[in-house]
Amino acid sequence: MATIKTTIYDGQQPTEAQKAEIEAASKQPISFDDAPELTPEQYAEMAELARAKREDAVKPVISLRISPDTLEKAKATGKGYTGFLSRLLDNAINDPSMVLKSL
Repeated sequence: MATIKTTIYDGQQPTEAQKAEIEAASKQPISFDDAPELTPEQYAEMAELARAKREDAVKPVISLRISPDTLEKAKATGKGYTGFLSRLLDNAINDPSMVLKSL
């Protein structure tokens, strides 16, 4: 059976033909072997791309002193508060009015 892609937008009703296609597709077996096996060379290429992407994403680790109150508020945001602080600092440093206010 050929793959058919149709976008049905919010509020749009599928046509009778689309309903029939959906019904027919729901009765087809799921095949997990429709993609060819990767060669060792392809695996190596993918591993190299993944390594390069990880290296590009590495952020330097720094030590920073902040007030206990600020740390408490950041921790109150929950798990991942250090990422939150990083994004907050990124946003602030890119906002000229915040930079001037903080100097």
